[in-house]
Amino acid sequence: MPGSAQTFRSLHHQSIVLRLPNAWDAGSARLFESLGATAIATTSAGVAWAQGYADGRVFPVDTAVSVAASIARLISVPLSVDIENGYSDDPQTVAENVRRVLEVGAVGINLEDGSDAPQLLARKIEAIKSMAANNGFDVFINARTDVYLASLVPEHARVEESLKRGHMYREAGADGLFVAALVDVEQIKAVVAGIDLPINVLARQGLPDAEALAQLGVRRLSAGSTITQTLWGQAEQLARGFLQEGRSEAVTEGSLTYPQIQALFER
Repeated sequence: MPGSAQTFRSLHHQSIVLRLPNAWDAGSARLFESLGATAIATTSAGVAWAQGYADGRVFPVDTAVSVAASIARLISVPLSVDIENGYSDDPQTVAENVRRVLEVGAVGINLEDGSDAPQLLARKIEAIKSMAANNGFDVFINARTDVYLASLVPEHARVEESLKRGHMYREAGADGLFVAALVDVEQIKAVVAGIDLPINVLARQGLPDAEALAQLGVRRLSAGSTITQTLWGQAEQLARGFLQEGRSEAVTEGSLTYPQIQALFER
């Protein structure tokens, strides 16, 4: 079973940046754990694609819970689940959806504002914290703001808007602030200095490396859907070469051996 919420929370308060190579299924989660990941977080986009859905708040909650349960069965490090907007505009329904992923072993969630009013996300966070307290759960809520990712305000106003939302989410009970697509060093410094929450950033071109981010005060670095997207690109190339040329080398070079993969699950 996954590690505790207390353990997960402590990983956000250390000198090194918590690095999360986001998983999309139980197998990828187990692989990342075997490579030394101290926690596992999912990518909603990767999970959706692996299950045959487009990304973007259309993923069935039942399937999201099932994927979380399959990952929790395999790993021993803490598990955080990306539940997008909670799959509802009703805070109580969102809290119920979160309860279901906590019951199968998750100890953290990502919850995003997107194009929704920030006040709505704050109400969802409050409802989740209330549900957790009433049911004996401890949950780490990583509140994601899409101010940068979705260009919700003009560039000059993004730090201020991110902090405004961050303070609202903190007051509602959020445990961390995820400012997706924030890459500028000076703006990272301003966000870190402007709020008393662990700051999470998203892997993107131009972002400083983890060691430099730690010096800036960032506490969490997420791969997001990038590993998934890269593997889809590689799978496309492999399959195209195999289909067009019919050569076995096209799909065997660089692969892990069958025993290596089997060993991940034989314990």
